[in-house]
Amino acid sequence: MAAATERVPVLMTPAEKKRVVAKARKAGLTTGEYMRRAAEGYRPANDDKELEAMIGEMNKATGSAERAIDDALAFVEESNKRIAEMEAKARGSTA
Repeated sequence: MAAATERVPVLMTPAEKKRVVAKARKAGLTTGEYMRRAAEGYRPANDDKELEAMIGEMNKATGSAERAIDDALAFVEESNKRIAEMEAKARGSTA
């Protein structure tokens, strides 16, 4: 890695700093290297696009599931009506 030539002051709370330092230590990195890697890996535009795509797919799936449930409930309701009619006929013919 090239030697650092610029400083980028980052303000954070003591608690945030403690978490960052602990994560860096756990990863076996200096705090600066951890922060550089984290900054390089962050892609907000891509993340937003991916999330929007996933939300769109989820909405499609939800709509499809809702229609399937409505169809199943309608089928059950029609089946119950047919069964009730058959039972009524059976009671009428045996009485």
